[in-house]
Amino acid sequence: MSRTVPTACEHVRVEVDAGIATIRVDRPSMNPLSTAVQDALGEAAGIVSADDEVAAVILYGGEKVFAAGADIKEMQGMSYTEMVQRAPVIQECFSRVARIPKPVVAAIEGYALGAGNELALCADFRVAASDARLGQPEILLGVIPGAGGSQRLARLVGVSAAKDLVYTGRMVDAQEALTLGLVDRVAEPGQAYAVAREMVGRYVGGPAFALRAAKEAIDRGLDGDLETGLAIEAMQFAGVFATEDRKVGMTSFVQDGPGKARFTGR
Repeated sequence: MSRTVPTACEHVRVEVDAGIATIRVDRPSMNPLSTAVQDALGEAAGIVSADDEVAAVILYGGEKVFAAGADIKEMQGMSYTEMVQRAPVIQECFSRVARIPKPVVAAIEGYALGAGNELALCADFRVAASDARLGQPEILLGVIPGAGGSQRLARLVGVSAAKDLVYTGRMVDAQEALTLGLVDRVAEPGQAYAVAREMVGRYVGGPAFALRAAKEAIDRGLDGDLETGLAIEAMQFAGVFATEDRKVGMTSFVQDGPGKARFTGR
């Protein structure tokens, strides 16, 4: 049974259907990410994180555009001191999306630029329509990425490629984005969401806490040295031995062979 959960902003909602939650940005015509939308994205991340019925999440801006960037008209009048206060809030909202303890896929149609691309970077995977365009054009406005672009982009595609995109502000098409590793799959126009649902569908009915542990081990491990990462992995590995799904999975493997376990999410 599908249901919709509103947020404090009318332009962001959470749609839940068959174990998959869609965080939907819907602000015509180009989905500019205003401060209200940014705050609501953080709120939506909290909603899907706490919902036990949600196994996986899709970030989606609709069939025409993912998000063409921040609301420049809103930012134009902001002072240095206002942005000193606001910048950490923007980053925390996006970090809440990045910390969703479930698999997350961004389904990109049209443009994913500036803050839009930074939102997509918060996902575990990205699917882009073949006619999509992605980039960090902030330099063309005399500023730099401020919602994690200088950090998540470099971690994803490497330092040199990230510097090229940030320094030039150029857009890349879906095929170049795939080559760079900025996106993981390319879909036909209008099919990014369908492909994203196909990707996350495999996690419905999966071992929720093992998936959570795997995501945390990988993401937290990347922020430190190898020894720290291995320590995080060991802790998460031991932790899942307390779950019901570990018992279910190992019993099923011994009795029936691999791939036949029916997990409970506990």
